[in-house]
Amino acid sequence: MNFGSVINPGNIEFTLPKDHIDTKYILDKVKDDKVPEIYVGCAKWNRADLKGFYPRGTKDELNYYASQFNSIELNATFYNLFSPEQFANWFDKTPPDFKFFPKLHKEISHKKVLNDTQNNVENYLYNVSQLKEKLGTTFLQMHSSFSPKDFDNVIAFAQNWPKNIPLAMEFRHTDWYNDKTVAEDLYQLLEENNISNVITDTAGRRDLLHMRLTNATAFVRYVGANHFSDYSRLDEWVERLKLWKTQGIKEIDFFIHQNIEKESTLLSAYFIKKINEELGYTLTIPNDDGQQLLF
Repeated sequence: MNFGSVINPGNIEFTLPKDHIDTKYILDKVKDDKVPEIYVGCAKWNRADLKGFYPRGTKDELNYYASQFNSIELNATFYNLFSPEQFANWFDKTPPDFKFFPKLHKEISHKKVLNDTQNNVENYLYNVSQLKEKLGTTFLQMHSSFSPKDFDNVIAFAQNWPKNIPLAMEFRHTDWYNDKTVAEDLYQLLEENNISNVITDTAGRRDLLHMRLTNATAFVRYVGANHFSDYSRLDEWVERLKLWKTQGIKEIDFFIHQNIEKESTLLSAYFIKKINEELGYTLTIPNDDGQQLLF
């Protein structure tokens, strides 16, 4: 993922912002003693992108990937319309506790910009429904040119989305979060429709770290800069997730990208180890064979 990449990441202030004042309010409403579910994964499982991850002789990349991670951010569904049979095949290849988090197809988000998409959405959801209980939150990513002038499209889309299927939304145009009036209207819409507000952590777009949860699911897309600061940034995220856990969060979906994607598995392993140590989980650490840090 090259979104938000910069030439000199060492010049970026990477400190994680404080939470939006209403994030704690959202979590307080659902707080109980249940341990939140947590899913950590990469965006792809193919060998071409994750070079060096697969042992020599690996025949089925998804099967091996799913033995090392408990989830995948399925970006491929943005570019391709997969058949119901393909999703059923992926269901069969993965363990019972594995989840897929598919991105909505570009026809819906980028070509039609959420206008007149009912048939597209219905067809898409029929296909991905073959993942059954392994279907995690579906997420919508809008193009950076999609601005609040088309807010009516967002309202209609959010209100018409099937309430039994978890959804997260990611917006990239600067006015969605930098314009306070627009941001508050967006937060209210997402809250009312139980839609997660995607948090994107990437070097060149720090404005997307709004730190505003709109329901009890944190959907985080983390983009490393292939720089030693990637690790201290993840350390900060561990501390923030620890706080949200005490405040009542129900689910954490955390997906790690890198500008050079093949390094995302190493960064993920570091993060998962920290999550296990600091938050008390027992997630599998991918290829836990004493790997060294990247930098």
